[in-house]
Amino acid sequence: MRKLLAGDVGATKTILGIYAADKGPQEPLVEATFSSSRYPGLAALVSAFLSEAKLAVADACFGVAGPVIDGQATISNLSWRIDQEGLKKELGLNAVVLINDVEATALGVPLLKPAELHCLNKGDEIKGGTRAVIAAGTGLGEAFLFWDGARFRAHASEGGHVDFAPANPLEDDLLQHLRDLWGHVSYERVCTGMGLPHIYGYLKESGYAEEPAWLAQQLAETDDPAALIVDAAVGKKAKLCTDTVSLFCSVLGAEAGNLALTVMALGGVYLGGGIPLRIITLLEKGPFMEA
Repeated sequence: MRKLLAGDVGATKTILGIYAADKGPQEPLVEATFSSSRYPGLAALVSAFLSEAKLAVADACFGVAGPVIDGQATISNLSWRIDQEGLKKELGLNAVVLINDVEATALGVPLLKPAELHCLNKGDEIKGGTRAVIAAGTGLGEAFLFWDGARFRAHASEGGHVDFAPANPLEDDLLQHLRDLWGHVSYERVCTGMGLPHIYGYLKESGYAEEPAWLAQQLAETDDPAALIVDAAVGKKAKLCTDTVSLFCSVLGAEAGNLALTVMALGGVYLGGGIPLRIITLLEKGPFMEA
């Protein structure tokens, strides 16, 4: 029975799984999640996984967080340089293919069942219409699917790096704050895991809301401030966090709309990534839907 190794390779975590041809892409024989930064490169991480899985594979495909050009990729926000031919030799496999991670997400959209989707805004899908995918996690990924007359084909993009365009005076001031920090400000600098702490910092420094002492202490002790801010917002524990995530949602909603217009997404816009999954109740109404 032919087996395939598949992986979702991100700056924060990497998920690997082994799949059998006769069981399909939604039933892994074995699956594991790794902290990416604990390994010097993808080959070392995959080798550790295969040694534990004890299942032989001949081929592999990895969705990686960054552009793939001529079979090579540098993981965005992580110092990994991956070459599919080099990886094939290091792992002793017949074939290795690298694709962009959000392109991989897009390829999975036609396979989703209704129960695996959460509808934020019901619309009338045009059969064969282009579908847009925007994923907010450590970074901001964007891709789209278009119908070629026989099947959907996925294309990656680097749309997350386009210029951030403020939509109101508050966002104007946020842009200036971020410009002082970074120079160029893209949407990825705002509506991502890396952007949340900067939105929070801006609102705190501008006196928009008070920072509770307990929250300041927890932020000083955590290595994942974005997760702490999101959890406090969802639990309505601190107004500063609620306001931070509200502004995050407004910017993410605006960029989702930009992408829909750019690719004429008559087949819908699909929102992915780790952050939206944690704030679904905040996305369903308010700034995201109004942006």
